[in-house]
Amino acid sequence: MAETERNERQRRLRPAPLLFEPAEAAADPEHFFDLESIDDPRRLLARSTELTLAFRAAADRAAEYQAIAAAQLADPRRFDRLSTADIAERAEWSEDYATRMVEFGRDLLRGGARDGED
Repeated sequence: MAETERNERQRRLRPAPLLFEPAEAAADPEHFFDLESIDDPRRLLARSTELTLAFRAAADRAAEYQAIAAAQLADPRRFDRLSTADIAERAEWSEDYATRMVEFGRDLLRGGARDGED
């Protein structure tokens, strides 16, 4: 029983792959990763949960890349460096948030651990 629970937990921690949908499917506002075609509520819950986890993982990863880019743009060694105000404007952030993202990006560039990792 413990082995089954461990396998289930590992499966849930790995996000579902995000596959790009064909243009005609994406144009249909009711179409979303084929979820609308799943009739079994158990399968629907499982697949939509996988997608939720995948989107969260993708959003977290994208935010890390934003932070890295912000840190690189703010690097004082760059002749074309940007101020945090300029970065905030480009990213549509507050200046305070841009400052925090620059620091987070610097930590990532130094090899700091991501949230939730030891």
